[in-house]
Formats: sequence, structure tokens, C-alpha cells
Amino acid sequence: MFDTSPTSPAAKNTPENFSAKERDCAVNDLKRRTPEHSALGVLSPSQRVILVAGAILIAAAIVASPTAMFIALNAFFATYFIVAVGYRVFLMAVSHREKIAEQSPQTENNARTLPTITILAPLYRDADSLAGLAAAVDALDYPPEKKDVKLLLEADDAATIAAANRLNLRDQYDVIVVPNIGPRTKPKACNFGLLRARGDLIVIYDAEDQPETDQLLKAAAAFSAGDENLACMQARLNYYNADENWLTRLFTLEYALWFDWLLPALQNLRAPIPLGGTSNFFRTDILRAVGGWDPFNVTEDADLGLRLAKLGYRVEMLNSTTFEEANCRLGNWVRQRSRWIKGHLQTWLVHMRQPGAFVEQNGWHGLLSIQLFLAGNAAGALINPVLWGAFVYLTVFGGSPLATAMPIELQILNLTALISGNFCFILCAAIAPLKRGWRHLCVFGLTAPAYWVLTSIAAYKALWQIVFRPYYWEKTDHMISAMAAARRFPVRKSAPVQ
Repeated sequence: MFDTSPTSPAAKNTPENFSAKERDCAVNDLKRRTPEHSALGVLSPSQRVILVAGAILIAAAIVASPTAMFIALNAFFATYFIVAVGYRVFLMAVSHREKIAEQSPQTENNARTLPTITILAPLYRDADSLAGLAAAVDALDYPPEKKDVKLLLEADDAATIAAANRLNLRDQYDVIVVPNIGPRTKPKACNFGLLRARGDLIVIYDAEDQPETDQLLKAAAAFSAGDENLACMQARLNYYNADENWLTRLFTLEYALWFDWLLPALQNLRAPIPLGGTSNFFRTDILRAVGGWDPFNVTEDADLGLRLAKLGYRVEMLNSTTFEEANCRLGNWVRQRSRWIKGHLQTWLVHMRQPGAFVEQNGWHGLLSIQLFLAGNAAGALINPVLWGAFVYLTVFGGSPLATAMPIELQILNLTALISGNFCFILCAAIAPLKRGWRHLCVFGLTAPAYWVLTSIAAYKALWQIVFRPYYWEKTDHMISAMAAARRFPVRKSAPVQ
């Protein structure tokens, strides 16, 4: 259980500071207490049986009637593609109609009653980012004595450890060296930070994060006004280097769509919310009660958001933004995106072990949302190039036996899925930046299909990795943007998105 008494603030931890019990807890507590919530093994025994039985049935059907089976599978995936994309358009409409309430920051007059907030900063090969991160944390408008900052560093990352030792950090900083046991993942590092957390609330910040200065005050106010089932507040995320190149512009459109439109719509519908990887605030007692993070899931954030919903807790959006460095290099972007998609596949498989729990807590619409939103995020990227391939094949080889065997209705369905899906993707991308007033980015939404091609490449890489390297954490390089060196000055003031 995550109930270890914390060490004093500003202690310089080494791997030896963690007892054998604590090491075991950080890596194994979740899978021991609730193995159905752990991504270890990816597939549960019952899921393996279902998968094998399904594969045998499909193979038998293909042997018995290959054309009929091809038509059936094609029709199913094309229909699912249309419905999943349509669900996103529906979420856009919901978000446009309803707004998230503004959280007013608590003032300095309440400083004595403000909760202590533990800031977890998991870092790996981030020596160049550390000074900027510390400057951003120090700039947060919150009493210094109420900030409990944990820098989570890996034991073999000598450069970042040396950088932390050179910075002459303030007393509220605690440098924790994470033991080299279990999978090397961000959630495992966060679990070690959770063991030492002193705060009533916990927030995660990544190496390149620049949160708005009143974000901690807003989070404290939101939890103070919330009920006991409010477990998490997710701040919005976006990028400070949106205009660096085409890739950063499309990445910015995607984040604006995700955090300004889609996640707020899920909140309004009371559907499960897959969290973003940073700037999510938790009640520490609830986080410990649900087992912390899953060290074997490479999108521990999305997994934890669904686990909280399944257990009857609530996630809401915080009207504050954390700005990050958008990936500006293609190879780095593909590595990051393939990890995200792999993690979404992991998360979907884990939580489909007990789908009834979502129906009990969130209704049938909650379970449907997971199928169309979380699963649809990965499935859409996998299906889109197949639809394009079918379109090209029919155009070039229209007289082939396979083409002539396809009913005209199926051809129309494929074309409808292709056109409507890509049109909706363009539409959503073009609308996404409007809530922030970034109208100059709208025109780049027209190029969204090309961005989707890149996402599909990452999705197929993720599909390969979930079979052969399910727990491998692909490192995203930071501080590679030309704008990164001066990114934190001046620190942005709050500009909430409604």
C-alpha cells in the first residue's frame, strides 16, 4: 500500500534510501492488489482465449468463403470508422454548446489554509531542461513552503543528476534517484515520488512544461469547491512553439482539439476521461487508494483516468494551460506518437477485462465512449490507410476479380468512410484553434490528411510494439526546438479558455 511515511523535504535521496518493501510497492503494488488493472501481460487469460477463438473462427470463415468474409470485415471496419469519426464531431458540438466553469484562484489571504501540493517531475536525459523547469516551478504563484517538489531522476542518468546538484535548489526541492528495478517507465518513477509525497494534492510536470503562474491556486480552489468524489483536475495543454514549422502547427491544432474541445465534452457527458501526461492534479489520498500509477502502461495517464472513472471517481477540466515544446522533428514525433498509441491500445485492453464496471459507474454511454474515443483514436489511424489503399486499388484495378466481386454498396460505403472521415478531420482541425483566438492556424487544418498519414505510420509501429515490446518506453527528446532556449521568459499569465 502507498502509505509509507515521507522523508523530510530537501533530503537528497539515493536508490538506497528506499527499503525493499518500498521498491516492491512502487513496481508491484497495483498488479498484486488489483491484477485486472495492470497492463503486465497485456492480455488477461480470458482475453487470450477470446483472441485465439476469434482468430480460429475468422480463419475458418476465410477458408470457407473468402469473398464473403472480406466483404463482412470491410463493411464492419468502414462502418466503425464512420461512427468513430462522427462521435468526435458530436463531441465538438457538445463542447461548443456547453462551457467549463471558470475556477477563481484562491488569494494570498488564504495562504495559511492552502493545501500543500507535491510537484512530481519525472526526468530522464533532461539535463538541458532542468534549469528551465525549476524556473517555471519557482514562478508559480503559490507559497514556497506549500510546494513540495520531487525531481525524479534515473540512477544511470549522471548528467541530469549532476545538473540538479549544480542548481543550488531551494529547500522545497527533493532530488529522488529512482532505483533501476522493474520497467524503466515514467509511471514507475512517479510511484517512487508518491511514496515520498507530503502534499494533500499531487501534480505531474514534464521537463519542458511552462504552466500558467496561477495554476496551483486554481487547482486548490477547484478541489476546495469540489466534493469527495472529485479525484483529479486536468489542466489544458498546448504549445509555445506552434509556428516553428508545419509539424508543430498540426500538433498544436491536435492539442487544441483534444484539450479545448474533446475532453471538456467528455466531462459534460460524464464519460471517462483519458488524462494527458502532465498537469493533472490528484487528491493524494485517492491516488494512493487506487494503487497509484501502473508502471507497465506506457500511457499511465490515460489508464489512470479510466481507472478513476471505473472506481466511481470524477475527473474535471481545469481552466488553466500548461505550455510545452511541440515536437518539431519527424523521427522524434513518430517515437512519441507510437508510444501514445501503444499505450492507448494497452489501456483499452486492460479496461475491457471488466467493461461492466463502466456501465455501472458511467452508464452505457460511458462504455460506448471508450469504444469510439479511446479505441477509435488508434483504430482510426489503422483503418484510414486501408481505406485509401482500397480506393486506389479500385481506381487502378477496377476490372480485377477482387474489384468486380465487391458489391457496389460496399464500394460506396468505403468511399463514404474515406471522404467523410477525412473531411471531418479537416473540419475539426480547422475549428480547433478558434477558442484560443489563433485564427492564423485555421488554414493549416486543410493539410490534416497528411498529418493523419504520419499518425497511421506511428499506429502500425505501435501495433508491432504492443506484440513484441509492450513495455518499452521510447524517450522523447526535449529542448530541440529553436524556440526552446527562451521559452520561459516572460512566463505566461493566465488566459483561460472557455
